[in-house]
Amino acid sequence: MRFGVQVRATADGVDLRWIARAVEERGFESLFLPEHTHVPVVRRSRHPGGEELMDDALKGYDPFIGLAVVAAGTERLRIGTGVCLIPQHDPIVLAKQVATLDVLSGGRVILGVGAGWNREEMANHGVDPSQRWAVMREKVLAITRIWTAEEASFDGDFVRFVPIRQEPKPVQRPHPPVLIGGEGPGVLERVASYGDGWLPNDHPELLDRIPEMNGLAAAVGRGPLPVTVYAVPHDAGAVARYAEAAAGIERCVFNLPSRDAAETTRVLDRLAEIVRRWS
Repeated sequence: MRFGVQVRATADGVDLRWIARAVEERGFESLFLPEHTHVPVVRRSRHPGGEELMDDALKGYDPFIGLAVVAAGTERLRIGTGVCLIPQHDPIVLAKQVATLDVLSGGRVILGVGAGWNREEMANHGVDPSQRWAVMREKVLAITRIWTAEEASFDGDFVRFVPIRQEPKPVQRPHPPVLIGGEGPGVLERVASYGDGWLPNDHPELLDRIPEMNGLAAAVGRGPLPVTVYAVPHDAGAVARYAEAAAGIERCVFNLPSRDAAETTRVLDRLAEIVRRWS
């Protein structure tokens, strides 16, 4: 099993380049960045992880520029979005960005995607919150088609373009893995239908839901799909639970603080000790 960290990196926090080097030096496999383009001043939506996280959402870097900096300063570290709010992106532009990042990083990109929880944020991007899951599906399918076809076209309800050519193509074949985030009632169907894996937050029912996900995948002619568990607790018992499960857990990702260098170092060293047994 592999281990990564998610960092809510901000301009007033610890230097992201330093964090990336520290993570790689301790043997972690990957580093993920979240995404919010802005914080609406007036909103009814509330962050599922607590309102204290909204300061990080406000000040956080653009994930793709941040990951490009991480890739330039490391050699092996995989770089991922956790998650890219894909309904808020133009799919042709995003396909170009991710392919470029995959080429420049030597094939290290993991594209974690989600539809988002902040309804006011997505509405400011012209996305109807009630249609966000359907929009996400079409944009994922459009992007992967652009990556894999010499000439790509798409004719959906939300995404339409006539045949286009786009290069560079990603280094990874057939394309960078697209992990579908979320834990809601419809997420397993989404993963089985068009994802390359599941990216849920840690929760008690996670392991019990994996057989259902793989059953849905098998019904459409796909094999078992890997799982990357996000926000894993910082304790050996939680890691052991996933490491010893015969359920296709590919990766555990820990949230890493990034406001204070001393705290970041302490937490990273403690996590490195916890996971050393299973690395």
